[in-house]
Amino acid sequence: QVQLVESGGGLVQPGGSLRLSCAASGSIFSIHVMGWYRQAPGKQRDLVATITSGGSINYADSVKGRFTISRDSAKNTVYLQMNSLKPEDTAVYYCNLYNAGRINWGKGTLVTVSS
Repeated sequence: QVQLVESGGGLVQPGGSLRLSCAASGSIFSIHVMGWYRQAPGKQRDLVATITSGGSINYADSVKGRFTISRDSAKNTVYLQMNSLKPEDTAVYYCNLYNAGRINWGKGTLVTVSS
């Protein structure tokens, strides 16, 4: 069984930065994909960024140039560095792991961008 634990959310002013972390534990295969999705109130859950075990990275157009995804393979941890935050980035951010044909989700961490 896989568990994902997110941390790092909070309140930040427009233009500010936050760093999210997601630690995965359990049976994790060497080939997998980790990533971040977000869900704003009243909207669907959307892709933010993903990173494969091989290091390939994909970003949503809305965050390119502002967000950076990275990973520490030894710790099974993925990070999301968020810079130049905008009010429209406000959402619950969920960690995601695609592993052995299964999709796993964390419980989410709230990011609020407001002055």
